[in-house]
Amino acid sequence: MAALAGLLECLLWPTRKDEEAEKEEEAGAQGPQSLLAAPRCSQRPHGGVAASSGLRFGASAAQGWRTHMEDAHCAWLSLPGLPPGWAFFAILDGHGGARVARFGARHLPGHVLEELGPAPSEPEGVSQALRRAFLNADERLRSLWPRGEPGGSTAVVLLVSPRFLYLAHCGDSRAVLSRAGAVAFSTQDHRPLRLRERERIYHAGGTIRRRRVEGSLAVSRALGDFAYKAAPGRPPELQLISAEPEVAALARHTEDEFVLLASDGVWDVMSGAALVGLVALRLRLDLAPELLCAQLLDTCLCKGSLDNMTCIVVCFPGAPRACEEAIRREHALDTALGRRVAELCASAQEPPSLNTVFRTLASEDILDLPPGGGLHCKAAVIAEAYSQLFQASEECWEKGQDGAGKPSSTHLNSALNLEA
Repeated sequence: MAALAGLLECLLWPTRKDEEAEKEEEAGAQGPQSLLAAPRCSQRPHGGVAASSGLRFGASAAQGWRTHMEDAHCAWLSLPGLPPGWAFFAILDGHGGARVARFGARHLPGHVLEELGPAPSEPEGVSQALRRAFLNADERLRSLWPRGEPGGSTAVVLLVSPRFLYLAHCGDSRAVLSRAGAVAFSTQDHRPLRLRERERIYHAGGTIRRRRVEGSLAVSRALGDFAYKAAPGRPPELQLISAEPEVAALARHTEDEFVLLASDGVWDVMSGAALVGLVALRLRLDLAPELLCAQLLDTCLCKGSLDNMTCIVVCFPGAPRACEEAIRREHALDTALGRRVAELCASAQEPPSLNTVFRTLASEDILDLPPGGGLHCKAAVIAEAYSQLFQASEECWEKGQDGAGKPSSTHLNSALNLEA
């Protein structure tokens, strides 16, 4: 992990930092958000299985380059008072602090359960219950913040029943459904320039400047943000910023594979199609969903995401299974990358930096790289090979093994336990 952090620190920094500052300035924000000198890559992946329904999930989160972690999430594989087969998952991405996101992760499931009742009618009754639950949670939060403290949070929710998948969201955290190997559905971000959003903002007496509500908020729906919910005589769902979610009810199919939910730090650098391809391949490698999520976030960090990131992968019985051929090809790729790292180090007149090694590999035509992630998906493998190599061959660099004051590729391959 330390090697990966070092690679991330120099790979796209400070170039990306400058780009981010320029983007914030163009968007009219009060100033670029503070970024760390090096990313915080540590994660605590976790997951679970519901044997009765064949449902399994994995989740992970990374603070990344931001000075504070403002994401929160929750996962319930069973719901009290409802039959087996119901489950609830949510990701909340805070802005102006983490308080709203943490509140949502803790209390939104309870509001959903309260609105569903013991015998929810599907699909319309459940869809309406989700809408009411979001608005009720927002009103409860307002009662706890009588002075209207700043801060808000986007939210994306997956509610699973034996017959339907319900996706509810407000803001720019997204979800995508993979069915039969392709994107079957994806949520759409709530941005001020979307027609329905723009009309609501204008009718509530608001303005849109630099593609932001009142020149400040980049999303047009969120929990919290009560300073934008004070237009007199208008219900909560018609304020400048609304907590009303957009809800999609999708009938389940045997071809349903998985749903991926993620905060916008993931979507900043990966498309829905790329993520579906990458997740499907990692499942064929027999990777546990929680480890898959951790790898996905590492990939997004390496691809240049500067935001907090959280992702949840919920797998259904039709999800891709372990494939011996995919596992064999992945092992061969890792071995080839390790050998190439050794060759690059052996051919250099002095020890190359990890950044130099990665950029050299990125310029080469390497077969069987993962879809979507490409070489960035193998950054941890490259960083680990580099770290192991120099730990094992420090003395070799000092004395030389081939009479030329540098290690031979044979010795370096041996240090990585690779065949010559």
